Order: sequence, then structure tokens, then C-alpha cells
Amino acid sequence: LSIPLRAQEKCLMFTELNCENLFDFYDDPGKSDEEFTPNGSRYWTPGRYWKKINNIAKEILSCGEKEDGTFATPDLVALCEVENDSVLRDLTQRSLLRNALYEYLVTDSPDLRGIDVALLYSPMSFQLLQSYPIRVPPLKGMRPTRDILYANGVTTNLDTLHIFVVHSPSRSGGEWETRKNRIHVVRRLTENLDSLRLHHQNASIIVAGDFNDLNGDPSLKLLSDAGMTDISAQAKGSNGAEGTYKYRGEWGSLDHIFVSDNLIPHLHSCRVIDPEFLLTEDTVNGGVQPRRCYHGIKWEDGFSDHLPLSAVFHLPIREQEDEP
Repeated sequence: LSIPLRAQEKCLMFTELNCENLFDFYDDPGKSDEEFTPNGSRYWTPGRYWKKINNIAKEILSCGEKEDGTFATPDLVALCEVENDSVLRDLTQRSLLRNALYEYLVTDSPDLRGIDVALLYSPMSFQLLQSYPIRVPPLKGMRPTRDILYANGVTTNLDTLHIFVVHSPSRSGGEWETRKNRIHVVRRLTENLDSLRLHHQNASIIVAGDFNDLNGDPSLKLLSDAGMTDISAQAKGSNGAEGTYKYRGEWGSLDHIFVSDNLIPHLHSCRVIDPEFLLTEDTVNGGVQPRRCYHGIKWEDGFSDHLPLSAVFHLPIREQEDEP
């Protein structure tokens, strides 16, 4: 007896967060991380480290609260500004996140401070098939930067999802002077997008991370020209956040989530996650701002200077019923 296929939908939640210097408290002799040690300028003690770990875990968990009041942990979490494997192990296995049973991927980049990108994923909703780092050879005069993390896996709708996690070079030294560095990283990314599409013409792709650029800036336009859509371009929060980052009183989004065209029809929402505990009063400019971990070198006992982005997709799935 032939049983007809039953159309269903599965929800996929994708989150992006810059963790603001999620370092361990050990000195890595090969990296410039001395300030994040107990005797360094930030007095980065084990106590502060574990508070930070659990604060980031709490921040990620807050992304799972849905608009209808129900809750589910994000299926995939792209992270920027994490130091190494041991930090990710502590975050996923020894923090408030431990019951989420996340597995993770993390790069090992030539960044001078030891900063990397990572991807947390729930094996119940994303079965990893392949992953690797993409090295970005620096331009002349450019500091070594973070690798791009690539991963693909099968989601609960039995389709393959391709993910790129990016952390472009900062604006330190001036936006104009450093613009070419961010364009260079995105060009390296688009080369890999083109290569992927040669082999998988209708690939479902998510690109996420901290691009250190705002909507309309050249590096983001380059990514849009490569056929990716910024679904976070208009994302706002529910408690006053008009972007993921606030600089000199102005909200903006350095963080972005781009998707391929075939994912757009399945997008349910993309928003900035700004529960009140992630915010603090902006006493200088008015309104609110992210409750960050440090202000300068002063310990603020907060979370991050960036707020998370979270996108929810309703993916169609067709399941075969068991034959009698």
C-alpha cells in the first residue's frame, strides 16, 4: 500500500552574537592576550571568567524566547570573539548551557590576539556533514585576521544547510583607512560562495557574523551583489534597541545575517534580542545601551557590547509515514 507523503513544517532558529572578548584567563605565549590574565590590565580572574561564561550562556538562552511566549534553545549559534576550544568546551559543557547539549566548531586563526569564530549546533536539529576554516591571506600592511568558518549539515527538513561565520577586521585606525581590509575578507567569502554554487546550484546558505560595517557600506554591498540578502537590515529589539551595537549614542548593526534567495520565503522573523537584563541606561546620550562586560578597562559585570541577532525559519518537510 502506498501511503501519501504528509507536508509539515519545522522551525529552525539561528542566532548570531559577538561575545566581547570571551578569553580564558591563561596567557597564551603565542598571542597578545596578556590583558586577559589575573595579573593583566583587566584583572581577568577565574571568578570573572566564569561569570562571563555564564552570562554569555544566559544571553544565548534568552534568544530562545519566542514571540508567543514559548521557549526553545536556538538550533544554531554563530559566535564571534571567542578565544579557543577550551572556552567553547566550558561554555557548552560547564555553564548554564550544558543541558542544551550543544556541540561546537571553532577556528584556530592567525589573529594576533587569538580571537576566533565558532558555531554551536544542536545535533538534534543539525547533523554536521563537513566543516573547515577558510584562511584570509592579509593584504600588504594588514594584520592577520580571523578565519572564516564553513560548515554544512542536514537540518530537520532533510535539506542541506551551508553556513559561513565571519568576523571582519575592525575599524580601529579609521573606517576609511581600514575599509579595504573588510572588503578583502568579503571578497574571500564570495569566492567560496561562487565555488559552492558551482557544485550546488540551489544551495541553502546562511552567512552571519560581525562584519564591522553598517548597512550600505561597500563590503556588505559586495555580499549583496553576490546574491545574498541581509535579513537583519531592519532588525530591531522590543525594549529600545535599534541595532546590535551603540556607538557615541547612535544605534547601528555591525552584526548581520545574510541568506540565499531560496531561504527568504521561509523566514518567519529576524530581530535584535534585547531583554531588559541585557540593557543598561545610557546616561550620556539617553535611552538604553548594551550592558557590556567592560567599559574601557573597568569591569562592568555585564554581558557584551553587542546584542544578539536571532532569525527563525519555518522549513517545509515531507515525511514518509510507516507502512502498515
